[in-house]
Amino acid sequence: MTRRLIAALLVSFFGCGDGGGGQATPLSGPNVVAVVVDQGPSSLDKPDTNGLYVTVTLCEPGTSNCQTIDHMLVDTGSVGVRVLESELTLTLPAAQDASGLALAECVQFVDGSSAWGPVKLSDIQVGGEAASMLPIQVIGSQSYPMASDCTGTSITNPDSLGANGILGVGVSLNDCGAACAQTFLNPGLYYSCASTQAGACKVVAVPVDRQVPNPVAAFPDNNGVMIRLSSVPASGAPSVSGQMVFGVGTQANNGLGSANVFLFDPYGNVETAFPAGGTQYPSYLDTGTNGLFFLDSTTTNLPLCTGGLSGFYCPTSTENLSATVVGSDGTSSVVDFSVANASRLAARNFAFGNLAGPMPGFSPNASLQLPGFDWGLPFFFGRTVFVAIEGQTTPAGPGPYFAF
Repeated sequence: MTRRLIAALLVSFFGCGDGGGGQATPLSGPNVVAVVVDQGPSSLDKPDTNGLYVTVTLCEPGTSNCQTIDHMLVDTGSVGVRVLESELTLTLPAAQDASGLALAECVQFVDGSSAWGPVKLSDIQVGGEAASMLPIQVIGSQSYPMASDCTGTSITNPDSLGANGILGVGVSLNDCGAACAQTFLNPGLYYSCASTQAGACKVVAVPVDRQVPNPVAAFPDNNGVMIRLSSVPASGAPSVSGQMVFGVGTQANNGLGSANVFLFDPYGNVETAFPAGGTQYPSYLDTGTNGLFFLDSTTTNLPLCTGGLSGFYCPTSTENLSATVVGSDGTSSVVDFSVANASRLAARNFAFGNLAGPMPGFSPNASLQLPGFDWGLPFFFGRTVFVAIEGQTTPAGPGPYFAF
């Protein structure tokens, strides 16, 4: 997930837009849930841009005491359910480590933000799909003060997240995996908390089956998701509708059809050649990112914006570009995209398919720091994209992979 909030800084240039773009034929079934791109939760002080949202129902385990939470950010770049403490009214039981101590975690995202808070147990329902007793993270420090080594810009409220929580539906089965289950070389995601006093939470090894999981893997249609969003006019739109379908090839409504399958390299990435057929860079697809973030101004010849928009590109006029997405087996597809001047996008619109910025510091693994491609939400407009979970059986073989 990479969130870069800019809505309040945009100026009126194109006007109010002309509504949503082309509409895909709606699908139906218990594995289908509506998603929307709009200005974000009503509690935001400033509206959000290019946030993809879904409604999630959480319940105290084994009871009918439930809470429906809207504007949860759909994030293919992370896994796990995370809800802001300020938005949660349920009393959920604590998840525990092997010694019976309550668990907390510090999740750090690509944009330098971090989410601290306790791990709780909850029943979860999204659309017609449900799972019981899943560990989730409650983002906040009311239960336990933030650990001193949990660094980064803290997510504390809807304004700092641009959502009421996160529904992470990426390619991994758990938010950490084998690394967090070992004592040595532990990345420090999980903490056990001996008390509510400051400094009482210490890094701990947590078995995989106690970690925050990808909720989709616990649903009946458990091998991935399909995301379908309407297209967006060049001037943007106030909102965009779409659907998320659980499962890949598990039902008549989620078949791969003619989609190309892009397998991952050992570091969990695909490659993107820019320009099309040119130098290849590590890349991934991420609905939790609100723009197309790629390379740097020197490499792309796209000028940066100034002032508060310096994290975005501002070409004199819209640039039409193309790149080639390449899977580890050589499967490739040319992607045409455009980059608009971010300072001229319409202030009354909240969905843009041509918002882009630099990504000079992508780290495909722990030892490398390279320029890269983050195909954020604009990539998904007007497309059907599949995200297959690692190790799960699909008609195209086991995940992980992207397909479109």
